[in-house]
Formats: sequence, structure tokens, C-alpha cells
Amino acid sequence: MIGAAAETVTQGLAGAFASPGLFVLLATCLAAGVVRGFAGFGSALIIMPVAGIFLPVPTAIVVVLCMGMLTWPVIVPRAAREADRGQVAVLAVAAIACAPLGLWLLGWLSGEMLRWCVSGAAAVTLLALVSGWRYSGRVRWPGLAGVGAAAGVLGGTTGLSGPPVILFYLAGPSGAAVVRANTILFLALLDIGIILGLLWQGRVTGAALWLALLLAIPYAVGILVGQRLFAPERERAYRWLAYGVIALAIVSGLPIFHR
Repeated sequence: MIGAAAETVTQGLAGAFASPGLFVLLATCLAAGVVRGFAGFGSALIIMPVAGIFLPVPTAIVVVLCMGMLTWPVIVPRAAREADRGQVAVLAVAAIACAPLGLWLLGWLSGEMLRWCVSGAAAVTLLALVSGWRYSGRVRWPGLAGVGAAAGVLGGTTGLSGPPVILFYLAGPSGAAVVRANTILFLALLDIGIILGLLWQGRVTGAALWLALLLAIPYAVGILVGQRLFAPERERAYRWLAYGVIALAIVSGLPIFHR
């Protein structure tokens, strides 16, 4: 039995190391981890446009979600202590309820169309963030549910669960620490819902899980570095560094460069 298990591990890792674009994916996950560690968001915005170059979009979504779940012990406990759990609960329930619609679109759209959706959603989010737009009003529970629903649909289709929630929080008056904690906790909860849907669709494969395990190593290292760098008083510098990395990933992942 031990020999069979060892052979399974060896074969799984060999397949992961043979993945196309592995070194680019490793470097991308390291950079994404640093951004996620200090900002609380941005990892999928960075990884998905690049992963879409080398992997089918559904496979890339599975890899990114599973990789993130493997690194929860590094980032989620602190966020759970600091987050506004009431707000996060409303967002997460609405998102998980609407994620099946996004998963249906994932199976309906073509591969190239999905890559354009990923790049487009990431680009629109980045432009809105860089513009500095802010919303000073108060969003009540129906509005929160609407934001969560949009995140669920977008996450199921493209793997980019964060943009609606990121825009909601960064456009409001909340401080960096609360934004970071709420976003981390929300994305973790939504990941569970989307992964369950992907399992039901039969899209979670052994090859994707082994690749996620391999990529989780530089991603976790990056998160630890980003957490050590995080300080609320340096929020402006963090945001602009995250914007730059996200922009680079979007441009490099545009389908017109990879036909």
C-alpha cells in the first residue's frame, strides 16, 4: 500500500512538473501571493489572465481555487478575527446562491470567449480602482446581496470572484484593514461554493489538484511576505503596486497575443 501511494504521489508530481508554462505560473503565483498578503485581494486578477494562456479556463479556475484553499491557514484566521462578519455573511450567501448561474455559463461559452471575459473583467476592475472613484453613501442589506450575487456569477464563469466586492469596498469609506479582512474571508467562503459546483460538474481532476498543490508553495511564501509588509499607514503604496502587477498580468494574458 505504501508503495502504491508513493507511486501515485510520484506520478502526480511528475504530471504537475510537466505542465505547460510551469515556471511562468510559479513566478506569477509568487507575485500574486505577495499582493494578496498585503492587500487582501488581487491574486485571481493576476493569476487567471496568465493561467488562461497555458490551461483551459475551467482547469485554471479549479487550480486557482484549490491553491487558494490550500493556503487558508496562512491568511484566513487573522481575517476572520478582523472582518465584519455580518456583512461578509450577506455577501457570501448571495454569492454562493448565484454561483451556479456562473458555472452554467462556464460550460456554455467558448474557450476564447472565456479568456476575453477574464481579461475584460480584470481590466474593468483595474480601471475603476485606478480612477479613484468613491461611493460615500450607505449600502444596506439588499445592496450587499446584489454585490454578492454579481461576485458569485462572475466567479463561477471566470474565476474572478473578487471584482464586484473589491469595487464595493475600495469605493467606500472603509479603512484598509477592514477591506482586507472582509475581502479575504468572503473569497474563502465563496471558493467553497464554487468548488462544490465544479465537483458536481466533474471538472475537478487529479491533475488540476496536483498542479494546485505545486503552485500553492510559492503562493504561500508570497502571502507570508505580503503579510509581513502590510501596514495600514502605507495603504497608498500597496494599492499602486497591486495595480501595476494586475495590469501586467492583464496585458500578458490578452487572447490576441496567444492565438
